[in-house]
Amino acid sequence: MTQQNPATEEGPTPVELVRRPHLQNFIDWSADKPEVLVLTADLTNSCEVGPWRDTYPERYFSMGMAEQNMMGFAAGLAREGFEPWLHTFAVFLYRRPLDQLLMSVAYPSLPVRLIGFLPGVTTPGGVTHQAIDDLAVLRAVPNLTILSTGDATEVESVLDVIHAQPGPVYVRMLRGEMPRLFPQSEPFALGRARELGPDHSAYGPDHVLVLTEGICTEEAMRALPAVRERGVQVRHLHISTLKPFDDATVLDALAAAGGGVVTMENHLRTGGLGSAVAEVMADAGIGTRLVRLGLDDTYAHGASQGHLLAEYGLDAAALVRAVEGLTGEPLGITAEDLTELRVADVHSTAKAEAL
Repeated sequence: MTQQNPATEEGPTPVELVRRPHLQNFIDWSADKPEVLVLTADLTNSCEVGPWRDTYPERYFSMGMAEQNMMGFAAGLAREGFEPWLHTFAVFLYRRPLDQLLMSVAYPSLPVRLIGFLPGVTTPGGVTHQAIDDLAVLRAVPNLTILSTGDATEVESVLDVIHAQPGPVYVRMLRGEMPRLFPQSEPFALGRARELGPDHSAYGPDHVLVLTEGICTEEAMRALPAVRERGVQVRHLHISTLKPFDDATVLDALAAAGGGVVTMENHLRTGGLGSAVAEVMADAGIGTRLVRLGLDDTYAHGASQGHLLAEYGLDAAALVRAVEGLTGEPLGITAEDLTELRVADVHSTAKAEAL
């Protein structure tokens, strides 16, 4: 099933910029849930839970720079009926404490919530802070649900989805200032792709399908109106559930896209969205060409998000090039033709520090 969002990708329209949507929303959401606890690893304010700590001090635990201990402690809390929400940078949730995550949390399928900030190249902090391989590592973990937020609406509404899962959940969480790309009336839904752009029901068999996750969805929304204006029929699905990856609408869309498929993700080309799509296509015997946009067997370096997206082929211009490759025709789209949705730079004053 899909979430319809026909109001987007129709051209340059004003986009609301939301400042730190997780901060107050999480405080309000937690008010009637005394079992919800927060654990941090010396990154409390950087992960926007400083005010949460001040509001519910008896439900907050600062574990210091000891992520392995934090993971094991969270497992113990979950066994006692609590619901621990670990807030830290994504890299610190699956690299150093992987053994504790596997054996203490995932194996017994405990309701531990892993809120991972700075996914992919959303930070200028370089290789130590950029979670470019988290999906590849964590998609292989049994019992773990994996989610990815793409805008302010999803950051706000993902809380209910996480809370409803009986086992562990990992989410690629955005912070700071971000656009609201999706209506608040259309919240995050588990296992459901979000349909973007115009009605595709009249598309011919040779149309192109684009699947995006996280911040790459905004880049695709910049590119695709100009692509469609050149006569190319392109369907766009935003993917927010990476595991399980069993949405029947995605399978049907892949089978119908005779013109090819493009995946675009804030992650390595290996192990993430592109790999999940390739697995589904192989299992179903779908022989359509697949182009996977992502970091190509490389670490990123420290720079602004816009610079990194362009350098590693994850921006709107890269998607245009991918569609041109599938159609075999130059589209003549310039930088000026690409719809600008962002109204502020990602590294803004809404964050206390760039890291």
